[in-house]
Amino acid sequence: MAVLELKNVYCGYNGKNILNGISLTVSSGEIVSLAGPNGCGKTTLIRAACGMLPINSGDVLIDGRSVASIPIKERALLTAILSQTGTGGDYAGYTVRETVLMGRYARFKGKLFSEISKSDMETADRCIDETGLTDMKDRPITELSGGQLQRVFLARAFAQEPEIIFLDEPANHLDIKRQAELYNILKKWTGTGRAVLGVFHDLGFAAAVSDRMILMSGGKAVFCGKPREAVDSAEINEVFGTDVKAYMNRITGIWR
Repeated sequence: MAVLELKNVYCGYNGKNILNGISLTVSSGEIVSLAGPNGCGKTTLIRAACGMLPINSGDVLIDGRSVASIPIKERALLTAILSQTGTGGDYAGYTVRETVLMGRYARFKGKLFSEISKSDMETADRCIDETGLTDMKDRPITELSGGQLQRVFLARAFAQEPEIIFLDEPANHLDIKRQAELYNILKKWTGTGRAVLGVFHDLGFAAAVSDRMILMSGGKAVFCGKPREAVDSAEINEVFGTDVKAYMNRITGIWR
């Protein structure tokens, strides 16, 4: 079943289209990655897919409903987005646990932050534990490193319990141990029937974690298929303007 569907979408900024007639689907239980050079439209696609960026033509459907017709609070029950993060300045005064609990806001049903339920607290603590933050859950968020902060916002996205999570460079700032943990977390997440659409800068990580890879160029999807098919395709070299497999083999040769 398709959780997300883009139908011939055109959109962009200041009257100029960045996406040019892109169509794709993400099904329940899938991790689909977007790959391509800087400026090809990956982040724009993520923003359009979750309803943050209005589209000029075409349609974006979540669970069969046009995203533009879904009220923002209801949309928060269906989608969560993790973008590239900077500092935790916007959350000054909050602890890790309080920040993750903000992911439960759409499910508070009008209650004050101080009146959240035991279930909300348990969900937040589970997400904190899954992202390796248990020992720092009471620390102010402004004291965290970039990698720790990235995990906090990942935990907050999981705490929303959406149908689909949109990830924009989620491994940014993460060390190799945390990248391995992210791989396991995403696989476990989609194992429950939920879906992930992500932008991954590291092609090796994208190929390892994804069920399908979409190669983008000029705001269009030029290839969609299984990771092995993607890395063996002629399109991957055309998209990146270099022999990608030769480069990856060269830089990873020391590990053989």
